[in-house]
Amino acid sequence: MRRVRIKICGLSEEAHVVAAAEAGADYVGFVFAESRRRVSPETAERLRRTLAALPAAPLVVGVFVDETPETVNAIAERCGLDLVQLGGDESSDYCARIERPVLKTVRVFPDTTAREVERAIHSLCRAAANPSVRFLLDTGSHAQPGGTGRTFDWRIAREVSTVHPVFVAGGLDPSCVGDLVAVVHPFGVDVSSGVERDGRKDPSLIRAFVHAVRKAEQENDDAEDTAA
Repeated sequence: MRRVRIKICGLSEEAHVVAAAEAGADYVGFVFAESRRRVSPETAERLRRTLAALPAAPLVVGVFVDETPETVNAIAERCGLDLVQLGGDESSDYCARIERPVLKTVRVFPDTTAREVERAIHSLCRAAANPSVRFLLDTGSHAQPGGTGRTFDWRIAREVSTVHPVFVAGGLDPSCVGDLVAVVHPFGVDVSSGVERDGRKDPSLIRAFVHAVRKAEQENDDAEDTAA
């Protein structure tokens, strides 16, 4: 089984950024959209400098929702973002105007089918000017673009992941992410509230989340070796 990428999102404190890096996260996410986890470009710059001083640093993702492309590109350049995550209704033409690799959120509602998700991805893939677009499946909500803390039907993610290398988010935490990895075999997983305690990131939960993913990977590999 390929290595599952891990993204710890909604970070705003130096200690938590360091904890994510030391735990082995592949990506850390800074939220620039409206959210209680929102950070200013000044804070993101400071956190980026903290990461630069570490021996092994994860890639940095900036999260935006229906912001102007000009603003996204300016913040990405200023803060040294490696990727831009788009969590709103951004079109393929919009994605093509982003100067960094894009992680585009596709929202999955209770009545959404795998075929509809695949159609949405195919439509967004028309952003030929920016071929480095990956996709993140997250629980849909009409009240907010993301961060619902609820899971969606993983059978949809499983079906889509056989065709597209997708990240999966929505209601993940250390107690359930191993099951997701075993069932879905995603390209990556994304967590925010699932590694928080009393509204703040908890380094012990970050470590537990990463451990649960790596343990599930190993168990999958062992099962495949036995079957072979």
